[in-house]
Amino acid sequence: MTIGGPHEKDFVPLLDVVFDWMELFRYLQFGLLWLVLGVASSIGLGSGLHTFVLYLGPHIALFTMKVVQCGRVDLKIAPYVTVQLKTGPSWMDRNCTEYGPPLFSSQQGSRLPLSSILPQVQLEAILWGIGTALGELPPFFISRAGSELEVMKELDSSSTKDGGVVPNPLFDLAGIMCGQFGIPFWTFFISTMIAKAFIKTHIQVC
Repeated sequence: MTIGGPHEKDFVPLLDVVFDWMELFRYLQFGLLWLVLGVASSIGLGSGLHTFVLYLGPHIALFTMKVVQCGRVDLKIAPYVTVQLKTGPSWMDRNCTEYGPPLFSSQQGSRLPLSSILPQVQLEAILWGIGTALGELPPFFISRAGSELEVMKELDSSSTKDGGVVPNPLFDLAGIMCGQFGIPFWTFFISTMIAKAFIKTHIQVC
């Protein structure tokens, strides 16, 4: 038996606040996961952890196989639901009948257009791509700092010795060259992010 009263009015908004914070935490966890995996993939001149092959690629493949099997793309309860985080009832473990009848079907079976599947995995792919762009920043900053240091040495030194920054082979060569030639930070980073997060990543996803 429950007794209604004024306390119910205070309790419902409190629950809403708790769930809002939980939702925000899940989005932050989701974003951080794919950013970190992107950084891990980008470090060391591509010799870092190949997180596209290990994480993002399998996630996209499993989701694609499931939506083709079920004939519909609305399998996620929220954008942050991934195999890695196991947030909410995973779409992998649920039966297709729980989602309802197929929305895409033909005589040959379920056929889903790429334009319907892509938006469902686009957020994690873009976050991963931004992470790979962030992974290019250390060689850029180190090369630029080394270049500025060499200029200061040349100004302070009376000798005319040839000198330069010896690039570490583990650093990304493009970042090193941009830092060496004084490319502005935002020009380098925005160009890298557009190329990696929106062009290269979408090619890989497709």
